Amino acid sequence: MGVTVNTQTYPDIPVAEGEEAWTPQELAEVRQQLSDDVAQYEQKYLAAQAGLAQLLTEGSDTTGRDPADVGSSNFERDQEVSLAANARQLYEQSELALKLFDEGRYGICESCGKPIGKARLQAFPRATMCVSCKQRLERRS
Repeated sequence: MGVTVNTQTYPDIPVAEGEEAWTPQELAEVRQQLSDDVAQYEQKYLAAQAGLAQLLTEGSDTTGRDPADVGSSNFERDQEVSLAANARQLYEQSELALKLFDEGRYGICESCGKPIGKARLQAFPRATMCVSCKQRLERRS
């Protein structure tokens, strides 16, 4: 099944109790947002990887270097590693959400199997868990 907008068919996405069904326009917007996010986060990830590679090729030879310069270089490298990891995580989340959308499994909590909720997905399109399950997960961490 699904909803068709301008020859594009979108899957039916479940909504939480009390929420209105997705309109074709809302589905098109969510699909476009996910697609844009994948492209954006892929570019950020590639840029972060390139920055990290450049820092690593500059070498780690600390012979004769001022300790403050070495500390600054280490801090910068750690920042680049963190940025690359964060960009990769956002890219992978966006890519997964887009895949789930295209497969018709978007909007279903990966933990409990209930609808994630339209409001949550509009605010955070990469969500794969409902609010309750996400809160439970974060409390355990």
